Amino acid sequence: MVGSAVPPPAGIVCWTVPAVAGTPEHAHSQVGAMTDTLADSRTSSRMFTEGVPLVVEDVPRRPVTERAGMLADPGFGRYFTDSMVIARYQTGKGWYDARLTAYAPLQLDPSTAALHYAQSIFEGLKAYAQPDGSVATFRPEANAARFARGAKRLAMPPVPEEAFLAAVDTLVDADRDWVPTGPDQTLYIRPYQLASEPFLGVRPASEYLFLVIASPAGAYFPRGVHPVSVYLSEDYIRAAPGGTGDVKCAGNYAASLLAQEQAIAAGCDQVVWLDAVEKRYVEEMGGMNLFFVLGSGDDAELVTPELTGTLLPGITRDSLIEVARAMGHRVTERKWSVDEWRQGVADGTVTETFACGTAAVITPVGEVKARTGDFTVGDGTPGPLTMTLRESLLDIQHGRVADTRGWLHRVA
Repeated sequence: MVGSAVPPPAGIVCWTVPAVAGTPEHAHSQVGAMTDTLADSRTSSRMFTEGVPLVVEDVPRRPVTERAGMLADPGFGRYFTDSMVIARYQTGKGWYDARLTAYAPLQLDPSTAALHYAQSIFEGLKAYAQPDGSVATFRPEANAARFARGAKRLAMPPVPEEAFLAAVDTLVDADRDWVPTGPDQTLYIRPYQLASEPFLGVRPASEYLFLVIASPAGAYFPRGVHPVSVYLSEDYIRAAPGGTGDVKCAGNYAASLLAQEQAIAAGCDQVVWLDAVEKRYVEEMGGMNLFFVLGSGDDAELVTPELTGTLLPGITRDSLIEVARAMGHRVTERKWSVDEWRQGVADGTVTETFACGTAAVITPVGEVKARTGDFTVGDGTPGPLTMTLRESLLDIQHGRVADTRGWLHRVA
C-alpha cells in the first residue's frame, strides 16, 4: 500500500493533476499515445486514463548481500537505491509520463536550460523505520508545499502537492528494503525539478523534469554528538531582500561554497551568514537554521532569527518551535545581532546555541570565530536543552513516542 489512500490498481498510482489552462485539444491524445506505447511494453492493462498515472516498472534489484554491505556503513549521499521516480512537463501539455523506473543517468542536451541558467530546485526529507516494522516519512506535506513555492519563485510550473506525495510514497514503498534500521539511521529522499528544454536565452523554459531519488543515511553523529565551530562570513552574503534566500534553489548552494571554504581555512566546520544590508544580524548556519538559548532549566527561552524572506523556512525549525513551546519554553522569532550573541555569551545570558536541519536534526555550536574576536558558547559542549530537544524530535521521527501531532506519514 502506498501512503494511506485506498490501494490503486496493480502497477499504477494515480497522480491527479488539474487540467492545464490553454492545453491544446490534441494534447491528451499525444500523452495517451505516449503512455500507452510505454505501458504496452510491460502490460496492456496499464492504460492512460484521466489524470496522469504513475506507472510502476519492474526494476532490477541489487543482490541482498551487496545492499547489506552498503547499509552497514551508508554514510551520507554515497549510495542510492534501486529506483527513482521521473515525470515530465511541457507547456500546453502539463505533467505527463510519470513513472517509477530504475535509477540511471539522465541524458541531457548540452544546451539544457538548467545547466546554463540554474532554473532548478530541490527538497530534502527522510523516511524512518518504525518500531512496528512500518516505514514513515516526516511532515512530507510541508516539503511538498515548500517545493511548490520554490517552483513559483523560479518561474517553474509547480508540482501539485498530491503528486509530490505520491511520487515520494511510491519510491519509498518500492525501495523500502533500503531503509536502514540502525540507531538514528534513515533513508534520505531528494526530490528535485529542473528546466530540461534545450535552448540558450534568458527566459523560463517550456519543458521540465521532476525526479525523486533516495539514499540511505547513517547516523549524523555516529560517535556521539559533538559541537561545531563556526565562522562569521563578513565577505560574502547568502541572500538579499527580494532574492531567493527562502527557497531551496541550486544557485543558493553554489554561491555558498567559497564562504564555506573560507570557514574551513579558518579552522571552522561551518559558515554563519549575516544579513546583506547591515551585516549585523545572524541569519543561517550553512544550510541550517539557528537557535539561541537564553537562561537555563525550565525557565530557558529560545530565540531564532525571524523569517524575513532571506532565510529558509526550515521544517525542522518549525517542528522544534512547536516541540519547545509544548515543553513550556518561550520561543521568540526576531532579529538577532552578532553583538547580542557575543554580549550574551560574555555575560552568561546566552547559554547554548544550536543549528537545525533535516540531515543532522540538531547540531550544537560550541565556538564562534570572527575578525572582531572569537568566543565560546557556554563551556563549549552540547547544552542540556539542545540535547533534550534533539532527542525529543528524534523520538517522534523514529516512532519511539506517540505521534500526537500527526507528523508521521505511513508509507510502507
